[in-house]
Amino acid sequence: MKYFSYKPPDNLADIVHFYWSLEGKIPYGQMYVLRTMANFCPELIFHYGGKFMEITCKNSIETTFITGIHGQTDKIRRFFATDQYGIFGVILHPYAIPLLFGISSLETSNQLIDLPSILGSDGEMLTEQMLTAQDNLTRIQIINQFIKKKLRVYKRPEIIDVTRLICRENGRVHVKRMAEQAFLSQRQFERNFKELTGFSPKTFARLVRFKSLINNYNQDDKSLTQVAYDFGYYDQSHFIRDFKSFSGYTPNTYFSGGANEIFYAPSAL
Repeated sequence: MKYFSYKPPDNLADIVHFYWSLEGKIPYGQMYVLRTMANFCPELIFHYGGKFMEITCKNSIETTFITGIHGQTDKIRRFFATDQYGIFGVILHPYAIPLLFGISSLETSNQLIDLPSILGSDGEMLTEQMLTAQDNLTRIQIINQFIKKKLRVYKRPEIIDVTRLICRENGRVHVKRMAEQAFLSQRQFERNFKELTGFSPKTFARLVRFKSLINNYNQDDKSLTQVAYDFGYYDQSHFIRDFKSFSGYTPNTYFSGGANEIFYAPSAL
């Protein structure tokens, strides 16, 4: 398996977190299982070589898109491949969906959406260009042009600012204070926040805190209990419950290497 990540150009860094690619060839008779954790960032996914199938929560098998949006999610998903594969992904910032597609993030939250179904002929053209590109550097150039063309001004920039604040604070914020910062009532703020990110402020903050903890945990530095406390988990049962809900494993199992599947967990903001 070969995994690479690429930084976006400076003029797109406010909308694109980073690009990534994953390639591999699976020995005959074996299966490669990929588990995606809860993630507050949506992604654009392009399967340019082979394809993954999804294992649903009921253990049935479903076909996935060739190119599409893997919406921001508070759920775990499992995918598998049994042959050669190649994937190119674009990790977007949490507020990117309305800015690129002109729709509410509530429409993509916890969804896998075929790109042409949202973009029509533009989606079909982008799919063809991305799948036939000779390499990933070319794919980056293609997707950069697409994003520049689609990017629009958002009606409530103050909500974007609050979203960035939550990420900077690793999810340790108070909803009432965030509403005050946006100069909105709490009800108005929560409605606008859901449209922008696909989640309530509270759920979004929980996701940010979870991902920040994973990205900052160092086994040789502090105990899990201390790290959990540092990230605002003052109740051990709450920490374990959140962690298992968003990853599928208890913290001890995950960090001790007891997880029996490959995890895809891109870095937090």
